[in-house]
Amino acid sequence: MRKRQPTSPGEILREEFLLLLGMTQKALADHLGCDVKVINRIVNGRTSVSAEMALKLAAAFRTSAEFWLNAQKAVDLFRAERRLSKLPAPVLKAS
Repeated sequence: MRKRQPTSPGEILREEFLLLLGMTQKALADHLGCDVKVINRIVNGRTSVSAEMALKLAAAFRTSAEFWLNAQKAVDLFRAERRLSKLPAPVLKAS
């Protein structure tokens, strides 16, 4: 189990892309053709990065869609591990 929550894709977006480029959330939303509320929710961790958004971010910032989806997956798994108090035992025993 991980001790520290992984960096969210929204935090990466804000810190490593928007701030470094001096770009506003509104400018990014306009560039991607989406509502600024979508970008704001991602940046503030209130919504996940979808496959479609990962493709758009990858194209805009010359990254891969996998970069964004892997960051989201790490956060999702961390949160799921915290919610589950006990995992089921393996169905098959190793022989």
